[in-house]
Amino acid sequence: MARTDSTGSTWRYRWARRQNERRRRLFRSDEESWRRRDDELRRLRTLAEQCHGSAAAGDGLPLQLAGDEIVLRVVPAAQLVEVRHSAVLPAPELAVGPQTGRLRHRLPDGVRVTDAGMAVITNRRLVLLGGRGRRDWAYGRMSGLAHDPQVPVTLIQVLDRRRISGVLLPAEAAAEFRFVLTLAFADAIEQRDVVIAQLDELAAEHAKSRPCRPGIATPGQARLLTLIPGGRRTAMVAAGLAVAVPLVLANVGPSDSTGRETAVAAVPATAVTAAKAATGNLPQASAMGASHGPVTSTSKASKALEVPRTIVAATPQPAGPTDEPRCGAPTNPFGYGFCGGDKIREPASEVCDHFDCVPGFWEGRGYLVECANGKVSLAGGSPRACGRHGGVRRIVLA
Repeated sequence: MARTDSTGSTWRYRWARRQNERRRRLFRSDEESWRRRDDELRRLRTLAEQCHGSAAAGDGLPLQLAGDEIVLRVVPAAQLVEVRHSAVLPAPELAVGPQTGRLRHRLPDGVRVTDAGMAVITNRRLVLLGGRGRRDWAYGRMSGLAHDPQVPVTLIQVLDRRRISGVLLPAEAAAEFRFVLTLAFADAIEQRDVVIAQLDELAAEHAKSRPCRPGIATPGQARLLTLIPGGRRTAMVAAGLAVAVPLVLANVGPSDSTGRETAVAAVPATAVTAAKAATGNLPQASAMGASHGPVTSTSKASKALEVPRTIVAATPQPAGPTDEPRCGAPTNPFGYGFCGGDKIREPASEVCDHFDCVPGFWEGRGYLVECANGKVSLAGGSPRACGRHGGVRRIVLA
């Protein structure tokens, strides 16, 4: 029998089980990464305290050591590399670099391998004993040092050599080689305590970042959204579509399948009458008179005179002159008004049928104007225009 909670649902138990498994899996992954870094810091801290080297470590090496020189580390399978172009490397520092990912074996652009042998780190210098000879990098003359974060290459710049060179190491030995080289340089300037203090600080910060165990998910914490693939995001998208789709459909009206409307000519009245007579839509007397013919001819006439049901597009009538704005002028078919246009020097002969003309209107020799009392005169432009009617009020235009 399926296990249920107090609500009687089994999907809540399944959700809680999946959540707890996922949380445990993530916690274990984070815990393993944290422990690897913690072990690395502890190992480096121990190495910084105990790595002091000895003169006996150089026995058997084809290298003559100075009186107070001791060997800290010997790395076999090292290669000498040189940089083709000139550059300026950053000054050597005592910083302990962060943990890097997996190093690749592809050389950076402009770097080539010129020799192979073993790398020897002493408290005075770094030496590469190769098949073609020996290459030394004294710490006292070192002006630049750079560790490539992606390739196990360490480049060194010294004062007495123009070209930048360095060593290419096996990927698994690069991290420890770089740390021991930092310790050797710190010993040369008597600053090893600075490196140890940095390691202690890194360890303290790392201890604070230890992952905590996740809480246990219970069936009561399950929500209905967990039943939907995608959860809350899917529900929000669905809600948005539920609102948007009806709005889009409401704004889309029915469209004509042909894309246009067809206008047809008016059917003559005789044809319509014949069609009505053939279909029996005439008054009874006419229908009886038409019924004496054969039935076949009636049906043929009915089919022949069928009028297609099409949309008759109404042709808009152009607006006449009387429909134009006149700005207070009387209604007239000439388009005369006070809004704008040209002066009227030859008005229409029926102008006085629509305007109130002054006596002796046609004796004027100017253009059409309106007097102050509302009458119109054809003496516009003359100083005596509308002299007996209160003067010129405005010009009549067309």
